[in-house]
Parts: sequence; structure tokens; C-alpha cells
Amino acid sequence: METTATPTHCPYCALQCGMTVSPAPEGVEVAGRDDFPVNRGALCGKGRTAGAVLSPGVRLTSPLVRSGDGTLVPASWAEALDRIAAGLSSARSAYGADACAVFGGGGLTNEKAYALGKFARVVLGTSQIDYNGRFCMSSAAAAGTRAFGLDRGLPFPLEDIPRTGCVILVGSNIAETMPPALRYFRELRENGGRLIVVDPRRTPTAEQADLHLAPRPGTDLALALGLLHLVVAEGRTDEAYIQDRTAGWEEARAAAMAHWPEYVERVTGVPVPQLREAVRLFCEPSAAMVLTARGPEQQSKGTDTVGAWIDLCLATGRAGRPLSGYGALTGQGNGQGGREHGQKADQLPGYRKLTDPAARRHVAEVWGVDPDSLPGPGRSAYELLDALGTDIRALLLMGSNPVVSAPHAAHVEQRLRSLDFLAVADVVLSETAALADVVLPVAQWAEETGTTTSLEGRVLLRRRAVEPPPGVRTDLHVLHELAARLGVEKGFPEDPEEVFEELRRASAGGPADYSGITYRQLARDKGLFWPYPSGTTAPGTPRLFLDRFATEDGRARFAAVSHRPSAEEPDAEYPLLMTTGRVVSQYQSGAQTRRVDELNAAAPGPFVELHPRLAARLGAADGDPVAVTSRRGRTVAPARLTPAIRPDTVFMPFHWPGPGRANTVTNPALDPVSRMPEFKVCAVRVEAVGP
Repeated sequence: METTATPTHCPYCALQCGMTVSPAPEGVEVAGRDDFPVNRGALCGKGRTAGAVLSPGVRLTSPLVRSGDGTLVPASWAEALDRIAAGLSSARSAYGADACAVFGGGGLTNEKAYALGKFARVVLGTSQIDYNGRFCMSSAAAAGTRAFGLDRGLPFPLEDIPRTGCVILVGSNIAETMPPALRYFRELRENGGRLIVVDPRRTPTAEQADLHLAPRPGTDLALALGLLHLVVAEGRTDEAYIQDRTAGWEEARAAAMAHWPEYVERVTGVPVPQLREAVRLFCEPSAAMVLTARGPEQQSKGTDTVGAWIDLCLATGRAGRPLSGYGALTGQGNGQGGREHGQKADQLPGYRKLTDPAARRHVAEVWGVDPDSLPGPGRSAYELLDALGTDIRALLLMGSNPVVSAPHAAHVEQRLRSLDFLAVADVVLSETAALADVVLPVAQWAEETGTTTSLEGRVLLRRRAVEPPPGVRTDLHVLHELAARLGVEKGFPEDPEEVFEELRRASAGGPADYSGITYRQLARDKGLFWPYPSGTTAPGTPRLFLDRFATEDGRARFAAVSHRPSAEEPDAEYPLLMTTGRVVSQYQSGAQTRRVDELNAAAPGPFVELHPRLAARLGAADGDPVAVTSRRGRTVAPARLTPAIRPDTVFMPFHWPGPGRANTVTNPALDPVSRMPEFKVCAVRVEAVGP
């Protein structure tokens, strides 16, 4: 047997840890890569067991079609593709192009995301395309673009974190969601730097902090503004930096000064002395960072909340300087690249705006179509899902499982069931795939070559290490075959390098310019940082904004924002707050990790985390079933008692379907800018469930 180890990258989170994959007598062997600077050989349990999902016994190996008796039965690829083409054509003929929709995923490679966006707009002619990354980084992306003129999760490499003076980590439990990255924060403290963690729970990450701030869910905006108020009141602003490199300070300062410390304590529950200590720790060193994750972002005011944390950086001169700045910890494996190259509702490749006439002309020329033929912006992810079965009659879905991952999930499931036609391409028979009229088995990370872009903006080459099982095809093959059946014979190659070459040309001159990157370079180097226009030398642009920001005048923009309540506050009927998140041994909707025995043994099912005082009031003991009910539905899971959570808050992980599905109760209220749903806060009541 060939035992050559192929260097590649993990299929899970946006760290994109370096690993090798080798054929083994039973499946494959996965090992960490010491030569890759991000993880330096370390892998979490998910990455270490990633090869288990490659097993034919775990994943799909044949197309499935809905039979006359309503069951899914095996079919040939030709029959499955013919059915999909017919379903899409029927909806388009009867109701118009926008009756067809496409839904992508943040785990798709850059090549797939690019081809999927092109397929929607060129082949189907539909504006109705978005992806599950809308549920992850969209608020941070909107706030970063508004402030800096550019969205790249981290404007500096992870290696800068241990060398700064202080990091405020807002709404991230990185010890469980990205375990190999925790070393950067430990090294920060070993070097004398300080770590402040903002989270309503005392998570394993918060345990590492010098200072833990535990605000009431939904009040991160007030907290950030309260800290900015104290920065001004204590004379800690960098006036020269504000004058030279920013705009909009007077309005932002006036808004912040309305958030005096005692008011912020009443709103957030964070004591004033802790607010003052946070400001001291952040401002005393010469360099500092603020990093946000889904906690502050998955709110109906997520864009403004992130904007307020960026304001804190700008007011203190902590952006666009060495070892300082604001960054977002992108979650999904290609969450960064996935939002750059065209599968978003309002976007063209290269992070171009779909409403920009020049952008439309450039991309249309690359695609060989009339710019006027390109549809305009469509619905955002939740709005698209909400329109299924009414305005949208047929859906092609790739790499997403909204039955588990979407807010108000029971409603989304009902909308999926109401479609005239649903086709799903996935590795496994997910809960969403089980509803489909046609299911296509597609190749996985180790079975195909493609690029991803990590949370650092580092473009990476995932190499094909093993052959997919017989009966499995790639997503690019699917799009090639469907395009041909729908009348577009050219423009959808199956070779990922050929797709990437076209992506390079389409992105040229855009904010996310990949035009100077080639597969050959990526195979030689350990990733290249965009923007990387033609003529750039390695490693590209690891640190952004050191000379100027990406706005027209080069100045960063303050956001003049004020705290406002969440879309749903507690009341007599629903007196508690629920927030959601992840656990270390599962990933996203769990479609893949729930099929790995070792991970299931560590995290076998959902639970409701609640404070012992709350449990005593409910009459619930540890392990007892409790029901969590919101205005949208009811979920039941065992109680897990811990003093690490606020007594007014319960927490549920969202990886599981069925009676314990956390997203049955979450609120789909949307941020007005990013269209991010409010996953992180909703009003609930909790009750003990009798035998």
C-alpha cells in the first residue's frame, strides 16, 4: 500500500490546522504538521478523528431519489442529475428565475463557492443565493467594512497575539471552539500580557483570563460603550491618532458619553470596578487588541455592537499599528474565503459589490456574459429560507444543514418540506438531506484539491490525499453536469485549478484580490495572505492598515451607536434568557462529528446548562430533563448544573436535532445591516419535566 503522507489542512474550523493524511489498512491516518505555523503540530479531537468520516460506512456513496412511496432509494448519477435539472427548470419556467434558489456553505472551498455563485447568476439567472456563513461572521464583516473599508477576519497573523500587551476576547470560547489557538493566549500571559474575556459563562477560556466580565446576554453593546466612556473620562484617548487617522469621533464620543458606568452596570450586571480595571488593563500597555466572535455578533444589533468595540480600538490608537487592532475570529473552515467570492446574496467575486456597475462589468467580462444579465442582490440566508415554498419553489443546497443550524428551526424545516423540489449535495445524509427529492454524495476535504482562506486571510491549498469511494463525485462535477443539462455547455470546469485560475481573474482589482496567487505558489509556501495582486511577493499582506485604511480617504470611521434592548427581552411569561454555543467535541450542526464514535462518547447529546440557584427554584437536579420554551417552540434536554453561568441565563449547545434541538427556540430577528439572526439571546421559560 502507498504510505506517502500528503500535506493538507483540517476540514473543520477557520484555523485550518496543518495536517498530513496517509492511507492506512482501515481508512486513513491523520497527523498534525509541525511545519505549519498556525497549529505547530497540534490537533484538537475533531481534527485528529477527521479521517473517520471518510469511511464508506459513515457517508453517502450513491445518489438517492425520492420514490413513489416517499422513501429515498439509490439511483444512477444520470437519473439524479436529470431530476435536479428538471426540478429547477420546471420552477423557473412556471414562476420565473427567482423561483429557483441556491444555498451554500462556509465549508465549501473557494473554487466551489465561486462556481456556485456563478451557477446561480449565469445558469439559473436567479438573485436568490446566500449561504450559512451569514449566520456566522456577517455582523463582524459589516462592521469591519464600515470602519476600515475592508473585511478580513484578522488583519494580522495569530503569531502577533503573544507579543501584544492586552487582548479583550469578546464572546469566544476558543478553548473549546479552536483548541490549538489557545496556546497563543497562554503565551500572551507568559510574556506578561493580559487577557480579558467577556462571556456570560465562565467557560474554559474565561478560566484562563486575568479578568472575566460576565455581562447579561444581549448587552455587549452597552459594555463596549461603557468602557469607551471611561476611556474618555479618564483621559486615555489618543488624540493625535484620532486626528490623523480617523473620522466621526465627535459623534461617537457623544454617543458613548451617554453610557456612564453606573448605567452600564445596571444594564450589563458587570460591576463598575471591573469596568475600570478592564480599561486600565487595556490602555496601560503600548499595544492591545480586541477580538470578537459569535457572542456579540449573533445579535439583532451585532453590527453596531462590533462597531462599538472597534470604536474602543480607534479611540485608543489600537488599530493599524503593530501588534494592535480589531479582529474577528472567523468560525467555519472557509468562512473567510466563502464570503469573498460570490455565494453571498449581494456579492461578486473578489468581495465586489453586486450593485457596483464597474464590478458587474469586470466579472461579466470574465464570465463572457452581458453585465445587464446579472441579477441584483437577493434575500439574505434566513429570509431566503423563510420564503421557501412561497416565492421560492426549488432549492439547490450544498454543504449546509439548516434543519439543525438555522434559527426558528422548526419553521425552517416546515418551509423546506413545502418546496416543490429540493436537491442536496452532501457528504452524509444530514437532517436536511433526508427531506430532499434528490441527494447527491459528494467528495470530502481529503478526496479533492481546492483552496481555503483561514481566519488570518491566509490562502491555503488543501491537497487531494485519497480517492473518493466509487459512486462519489465532486461538487464541481455536479455544477458542470447541471450547467450542461440547463443549456450552458462551457464555463464550469471540473478541475479545481482551472476554476481557481478564473477566480484569480475575476477577483483582480477587487478588495479580496487573489490575482497573484497560483497553485504552484501555494504548494511551495505555507499560505499567502490576501490582498495578493499580480506581482506581489510572498507572503503577501499578513498585516493590514499599517499605512492607511481601505476607505477612500484612508481614514477609519467611528460608529456613533447607542445601546438598545435585544429584540426579545424577558417578561413574566418568559423570564429567563437563553444563549447558545458549541462544545469541544462537536462541530456546527454535527452532521459529520455526530458520526464519529470517539466524539460522541465525549459529547453524546444536548444539555441545558443552568445555575444551581435556578435549578433549585425549578426543582431540577443534575441530569433531570428540563424543558426550555420560547415563543417559537420547546426543546427538552438534561439539566447540567454549574455555578459558571449567570442565574438569569441558560445555555444550550446547538449541534443536535430532535427534541433537544436548541435552534427550535432561537429568535430569527435580524440585524438591519448584516441580516444576522439573534442566535445569542432570546426570552425563555424553563421547567422541570416530570417522569
